[in-house]
Parts: sequence; structure tokens; C-alpha cells
Amino acid sequence: MGGFKRAVGALILSSAGIAAVALWCAVALATPSSPLRLQESTLGFVHVLYDLQRPPLGVVAIAVGMALGFAVSVMVMERRVAVSARRSDRPRMPLAPKLVMAATRGVYAGPVTVTVVIPAHDEEGRLPATLSSLRAQTLPPDRIIVVADNCSDDTVGVARAAGVEVFETVGNTRKKAGALNQALRDLLPGQGENDLVMVMDADTVLGDDFLLAAVRRMTGDRALMSVGGLFYGEEGGGVLGQFQRNEYTRYARDLRRRRGMVFVLTGTASVFRPRALRAVADERGRLLPGIHGDVYDTIALTEDNELTIALKSLGALVISPSECTVVTEIMTTTRSLWVQRLRWQRGALENLAEYGLHTQTWRYWVQQLGITYGIFALFAYLSMLLITFLALDSWVWFPFWLGIGGVFAVERVFTVWRGGWAGRILAALVLPELGYAAFLGAVHLKGMFDITFGRKAEWHHADAALVADKETAA
Repeated sequence: MGGFKRAVGALILSSAGIAAVALWCAVALATPSSPLRLQESTLGFVHVLYDLQRPPLGVVAIAVGMALGFAVSVMVMERRVAVSARRSDRPRMPLAPKLVMAATRGVYAGPVTVTVVIPAHDEEGRLPATLSSLRAQTLPPDRIIVVADNCSDDTVGVARAAGVEVFETVGNTRKKAGALNQALRDLLPGQGENDLVMVMDADTVLGDDFLLAAVRRMTGDRALMSVGGLFYGEEGGGVLGQFQRNEYTRYARDLRRRRGMVFVLTGTASVFRPRALRAVADERGRLLPGIHGDVYDTIALTEDNELTIALKSLGALVISPSECTVVTEIMTTTRSLWVQRLRWQRGALENLAEYGLHTQTWRYWVQQLGITYGIFALFAYLSMLLITFLALDSWVWFPFWLGIGGVFAVERVFTVWRGGWAGRILAALVLPELGYAAFLGAVHLKGMFDITFGRKAEWHHADAALVADKETAA
């Protein structure tokens, strides 16, 4: 497995690199070398130089075609996998809709209940807001269980004072996944078919209608195994916080356009059927990686991503509908953001290494390839801007590229429109968000290189970096 883990990074990096080089060569061969044909004009009191040259239409078609190729590949693959899972009756996919519908037809499993499980490690400060959001639900949960994991603060006291149940872990050394496994091992045996289990972070605030919408979805479709949330960033954090809020707003918009067909069930808040969690635990060590009996793989750096792949590998239907919104924490320093995103990226790659190449993971491979190709394209674009700026003695305007930039700016503003005026203004400036994208691209490539060269991965909670930053400042 260690060798294949390295191959994951090398395969994606080399494939994206070859695609980027192929595009570069196509552009170089199709674009005749010619000097700038500068023209002069005076706009009021401003004297400007400009060049009306544009790339050949063939070059533009090639670039657009390659970008669309990745997008269409993911879309087609997603549709084929979804249709295949719905029609499957193979025993290796026990959560496939066809099998679930047949097993539950004509069976009344009692009224729907919701039990919320909240893993918490030193969360006395944020836990009250999370519990308040649960009590403010239009359909309040039937039970709330705070899983106190190796807490050194008053998380347990805060939870008990709020009147909720507390489950204290014993000897857990496997972080959040290990804490959840202990709690679910105690909870799941008593859960019926309609006794839904919601896992949510202790720093998350739910939209008022989250549980009502999730229960309606689960009641209306017996084959639906999980409902995840659409997450938005909390207020604060300055410009860095606004970058993240814009990013999350665009992600939520993409999911709405995909009608909730989600790649990853967010760990911030997701609702599961007991059948789904039991099936995953039963198949660990056989069809799925991990220890038999565990719902969560304790080796995975990103347990929510891994659980999503596990559920889909067993044929489960999962969605993130637009009605199920959550507000989660944002990283307030570049250091903590780097730690968070590096863990996400490294975890996603290791999940692919664990599951390999099969029907349910191909879309994740194509997605990673598309992201990596996009990063190469972004860095090439920024490099060309810098080279052009350094090579010219005077500032020269290129109307063609200004037009492309204008279209890009409109797209950026439109996709964050729901995020408010601060997000729209930041998006309209374009260049700051390009810088943020370059930062995330550097994190992505760092994760690729780390896994390719076999560097050891560590489970770092972003809060640890945040605390370290505060201590350094003090």
C-alpha cells in the first residue's frame, strides 16, 4: 500500500503535467511569433499603448476543449455511477437502492427519530452555540449526545449543564474517528431503521430547518442513506475569512446546481441511517479498508471523505440538499489554513490509495486530475503575467485579454452573489482571489509531493496551529 500511495501522487502529477505541456506545445505551434504591433491613443489626459493581437481561434478552442473535457468527464462519470448504483442488485453493494427498497417494502419501522452525536475535544467555548442551534430547530432532535474525548477543559460540565447526554471516551488515541467509533458502538445496536443518527462538529451552527429538511428527505426516499449539509463560513477573519466564505458560497452553489449530488459528505453535519453505518462497520476489513466493526477508519486523515467513499462503494445514495445549511469555523491565519487544507488534500489522496481504481472512485481520480491541471494552468498564467510585465518598458493594454478578464470578473461576482456585498467586492477585484487560489494550489501540490516522496503524514487539527500563532504573538 505504501508504494501505491506514492503512485497516486506521481500518477496525478504526471498526467496533469503531460496535459499542461501538451496544451503549451499546441499553443506554441499554433501561435506565430510576431513582434508587438503597438498603437497609441489618448483618453482624456492619459496616453495609452495597446495591442489588438489575439490568439488564433484554434488555440482558444484547444484550451477551452481541454478544460471542458475534464468537467464533462466528471459529469458523465457521476451520472453513470449513480444510475449503475440505483440499478445494482449485487451482494457486494448492500446499500444499493434496489436492494434497500426490496428489503424495506411493506415494513413499518416506527416513527422517525433523530439522535445527534457531537464529538468534542476541549470545546467548552463553542459548544453552547452548537447546542442552542439544535434546540432552535423547527424539528428538534430526540436525543443529543456529546462525545467528550480526552477533554482538559470543562466541556463535560458545559454539556451536562445544558441538559444533554455525555459519553466520555476511554483510552482513545485515534482522535475524532476513534471517539466516534466508541460512541457509535454503544449507540447503534439500539437504533431501528428509522432512528436516524446525525454526526456534527462541536463548532457548527445549523440552519433552523436543517433537521426538518433532512427528515423529510429520508422519509420520502427509503433508499436514501445519508443527507449532508451545505456549509458556509462564519463571520470574522478579515480578508482571509472572506476568501473562505466566498469559496464555500461557490461550493454550495455548485451543489445546488448538481441537485445535491455530493462528492463528500461534510463532517460538519451529516445525517445517516443506522443501516448505512452498520453496513460500513460490517464490511470493514473485507470490502472496505479499516478494522471490522469500526464505522470510521481511524487511519484516515479525513474521516468524512473516507466514509463517503465507503458508503458509495457499498452502493449508498447520498445527497446534500440546499435546505440543509450549516455555518462552520473559518481559519483566521494563513498558517492554520495551510495546516487544515494540507490535511484535507493528503487525506483525499490517501483515501484514493486505499480504495484504488474502481467504478465508485474513478470520478475522484478525474476530479484530482482536473484540479491539478487547473493549478498548472493558473501558475503558468501568473508566470506569463510577471514575464510580460518585466519584459515591457512601458505599460501595454491588450483588449482581448481585458475582455477575457472582464468575463472572468463577472463570473466571480455572480457565483458569490448570495454571500453579500463584501464577497462581491472582493470577487470583482479578481487579482486577490487569484492569489488565494495560488495559495490553495501550493497546498495541493505540497500534498502531492509529500505523498509521492513518502513523507509521513500527521493528523494536525487546524486549531493547534491557531493556538500556536496566538502564543507566538503573545
